[in-house]
Amino acid sequence: MSNEARDTIFIGKKPLMAYVTSTLIQLANLPAVSIKARGLSIGRAVDVAQIIVRKTENAGYSIGDINIGSESLESEDGRTRNVSTIEIIVKRNSA
Repeated sequence: MSNEARDTIFIGKKPLMAYVTSTLIQLANLPAVSIKARGLSIGRAVDVAQIIVRKTENAGYSIGDINIGSESLESEDGRTRNVSTIEIIVKRNSA
């Protein structure tokens, strides 16, 4: 389980480039990194993956599997809500 924690980047409210930098650091040591987000952060997760693949073309990264789904969460007023989720795998191309 500790391995999963290291190869997963959870997207939140930090600046976009903080997640790009963190993902690139992980990709330097691992063959693939999972970018996960839910709710309003999904767009930011897609942006992170696109920046890594498009702006670092010479580094040889590509987008692997993309998984979408939803989670049931209890809101502050006690009601159950469904929240969309996304997981994007960014991997190093094998040379």
